[in-house]
Amino acid sequence: MTSTANRRSGLTLYVDAADLAGHAVRLVLAEKSLSADIHYVTPETCPEDLYALNPYHQILTLLDRELVLYDQPIMLEYLDERYPHPPLMPTDPMSRANNRQLRGRISRELLEATGGFKGGTAAVNQARRVISDNLHAIAPIFSHRKFFMSDEFSLADCCLAPLLWRLPVYGVSLAPEAKPLARYADAIFSRPAFRHSLSAVERTMRA
Repeated sequence: MTSTANRRSGLTLYVDAADLAGHAVRLVLAEKSLSADIHYVTPETCPEDLYALNPYHQILTLLDRELVLYDQPIMLEYLDERYPHPPLMPTDPMSRANNRQLRGRISRELLEATGGFKGGTAAVNQARRVISDNLHAIAPIFSHRKFFMSDEFSLADCCLAPLLWRLPVYGVSLAPEAKPLARYADAIFSRPAFRHSLSAVERTMRA
């Protein structure tokens, strides 16, 4: 095992290669063309002092010199504020609050459901139903807006796109009436930053 002590000169991200939340952070880094040392680790290969830095003893940790961040939503907003170009949050307070609320809904209504895929058959089937129902409910939105509730790419898209990328792995299919959402997903997946954000593990999730 190694130490993080000699890796604190700039942005450093510790993340599981298949982690959904970590993928969103990597997407923000890629959208902003930020140079960062990304270390793909597992519980067995974590640096010996990483869990000491992260009070929740979780892998996902962002280091920026002496700053240590371990809450993913805070990581996203920190990166957008610290490196403001291109902006991934609106400038006015009301729109920023709305973006935060959208990301909260994505987390509660979609991302939290993915925990069911670690359970038995009943839990997996329930997770699929929840994700499918919620995605089909929001699909019509993409007939009117280029991005998620916005005409500009934002942090909300950075949170939603990694989930959409994993739908084949989750066994979730989009029905024909969700075509606007499927078109949106394809457009996001074709962005150079999205392709760059993928780990080797994530690249195998879609043929």
